[in-house]
Amino acid sequence: MLEHLKKLAKIFRNKYVAATLLFVVWIAFFDQTSLIYDIHLTQKEKQMKAQKIYYEKQTLAATEQLKELQTNPANLEKFAREQYFMKKANEDVYVFVDQHNHLLDTVNTDTKKQ
Repeated sequence: MLEHLKKLAKIFRNKYVAATLLFVVWIAFFDQTSLIYDIHLTQKEKQMKAQKIYYEKQTLAATEQLKELQTNPANLEKFAREQYFMKKANEDVYVFVDQHNHLLDTVNTDTKKQ
């Protein structure tokens, strides 16, 4: 065991091995563009690409919804009722939420007798 440590110490005394080891440690940890920083940037890039895909899908869905709302008045009324809980003068709107205040469903009741 002691012989192995002596051989290892002899190897590290070599100026080329020591310089190479110092260079690798410097590049890996201390340089402005270190390997750790590079790994961090790569992870952030993947996260941002995923966000870009998500927002592109959201934009596409919103664009389609806007086209529907601009072309069909019935869809516009449905959207106003569902998203903004708008109601007609002769209606009552009940909104049901769960324990975490998440919307469950809406029920419209007509107050005008038929």
